Amino acid sequence: MKVSSSLLAVLATLTVAVQAGHVGGIPASMSARHARLARHVEVDAPPAKLARRKSCKPKAVNAAGAAPPQAKSQSPPAGSSSPSGTGSSGGFPPADSSDGGIVAGLIKVTSFGDCGASRATQEITAESGPNGHIDFLNCGLNSGGWTPPFVKVSDIVSAELSEVAYQPGSAFSACKDFVWAFEKYGQQYGVPAIMLASFAMQESSCIPSTVGGAGEQGLMQITKDKCGDAPDGDCKNVDFNIHAGAKFFSETLNSNNGNLLLSIGQYNGWHKDLTYAEATAAAHEGNCHWQNNLDYLHQFLNGWVQNVNAYQHNPPLGKYFNLKSCGN
Repeated sequence: MKVSSSLLAVLATLTVAVQAGHVGGIPASMSARHARLARHVEVDAPPAKLARRKSCKPKAVNAAGAAPPQAKSQSPPAGSSSPSGTGSSGGFPPADSSDGGIVAGLIKVTSFGDCGASRATQEITAESGPNGHIDFLNCGLNSGGWTPPFVKVSDIVSAELSEVAYQPGSAFSACKDFVWAFEKYGQQYGVPAIMLASFAMQESSCIPSTVGGAGEQGLMQITKDKCGDAPDGDCKNVDFNIHAGAKFFSETLNSNNGNLLLSIGQYNGWHKDLTYAEATAAAHEGNCHWQNNLDYLHQFLNGWVQNVNAYQHNPPLGKYFNLKSCGN
């Protein structure tokens, strides 16, 4: 069949129009749809979220630029008594402590009258430590008589008993089964529990069956005149003994208007104006154990309350060692 030239012209025009309506083999209508989808994704997609930094308080650093170790509260081992309550200070805020119980800081009393500077040192040495030099604590002992600087409980630095007693190698390992009682009566009488435990370690090595050279009883080495209300007459009963020791020390502290050094000394039989000759006289009278331990304050405040065993520290804590003649 012959096709007219006019028909051929029409067919050619249609072919060109169809080819022009495609882009890369995709119909123009489809190409426009893809473009709209692309723009929709770019416009409607949410912007990427910025990572939010948590606000953190900067850690304190020591002089070397390293963060100091933090105190780790230890859970009591299976079979041992757990501490009652959450604090041992009886209203006194606990000092910040590091591993092992050594606390950061120094005694707040930097000097006192004729006693001069406290000469406190962060490092515990034979004669000094965070709560002052032994000559400061024993002020006047070798001259006119003991005149203790006025230091309050809140002035000293100490570890927290409930945080250190259960730690491996703690100075208070022997006391860990009695922490509940030190906490209980420390809170009742407003005395830091670590002080009560320190008396127990200093006096009896925290052994309930201990009887002193002059008949002192139990953990706290209670004198027999305080044993009248002991259950079944047993002054070594742990609960009674710690209660009696805490009550006596609290009353002593109050009667001394809060003078801690005077009160600690009196627990060991010291008194204001005590002289060296008077304190050691018993050694020459056949009653060696009746002497006053002249290293007591230093061992107590720079040893035990820092969670440092005052009897095992190297070098030994003190300068008098007047009880050694008794075989201690």
